[in-house]
Amino acid sequence: MAAPNKNEALEITAIRRADGESRTLAASLPRLVLEARRIAANVIHGLHGRRRAGAGESFWQYRRFVSGEPAASVDWRRSARDDHLYVREQEWEAAHTVWIWPDRSPSMAFASRDVRDSKLERGLIVAFALAELLVAGGERVGIPGLMNPTASRAVIDKMAQAMLHDDATRESLPPSFVPSALAEIVVLSDFWSQIADIRTMLAGLSSSGAHGTLIQIVDPAEETFPYSGRVEFVEPEGGAAITAGRAESWMNDYVARVALHRDEIRAETNKLDWLFSTHTTTRSAAELLLFLHGGMTVNKGGVRSTVKAGRSA
Repeated sequence: MAAPNKNEALEITAIRRADGESRTLAASLPRLVLEARRIAANVIHGLHGRRRAGAGESFWQYRRFVSGEPAASVDWRRSARDDHLYVREQEWEAAHTVWIWPDRSPSMAFASRDVRDSKLERGLIVAFALAELLVAGGERVGIPGLMNPTASRAVIDKMAQAMLHDDATRESLPPSFVPSALAEIVVLSDFWSQIADIRTMLAGLSSSGAHGTLIQIVDPAEETFPYSGRVEFVEPEGGAAITAGRAESWMNDYVARVALHRDEIRAETNKLDWLFSTHTTTRSAAELLLFLHGGMTVNKGGVRSTVKAGRSA
């Protein structure tokens, strides 16, 4: 039997690798789905969807009249009860699409010693739980290039099935597409991509006026660089390796480079009024979930307002 040529060998290797990744994901998904549902159930009771003031039919609340608003907006019956003027606000149900991208590239599988979740596992747990919350609040959720927007209560199952049947190369950043102006995008990734690639991604996703949030999910070792002595570092996506004779001597330069990379990402998101935050896998997944749900934007009368929930999640 003739040996396969170089291209055939690469193709066979790629197929085996994809099959192995699918088997690993299939084995871990049940736990991740259960964890996501547990977290979503714990936080959902205090949330009532993303209702905001705007065009609608249902009464939401009274608020104080602000100087400069048209007099026609004043609710005179309510205002007659005390010495202040009040505006009657109607409820706007934010029924639009939220695109969630959980990075499933090889670098996300990293987990250092004594850390329960890998970056991939944490990203999927939060993506599933966020989808559950959003659908419960009347939103549609989709995965760019993988799953069309759906408002199904079985959204977690649909996401999991879409991932299990995905045999494409798993890229770090979402594929290029133009979301609607009212859409929101959540990207969960370690963002170790080149800043030029991140800039290109942001330009495409924001071109319609859509708003988004970037969450950098990192392992604690990727922040503190707790290595010493002779250590070989292997790049998980390209396979390149580099050996440090005294790894501890690299720490200061490494930490500075990480800080610079984050500053560059933050500068790009600030230009677009997008949110950028970091999340370490030793922190609570529920904390990140609340940050994402609370920090999303709403469109009120054509004017977009941003709610920033806390610092790094």
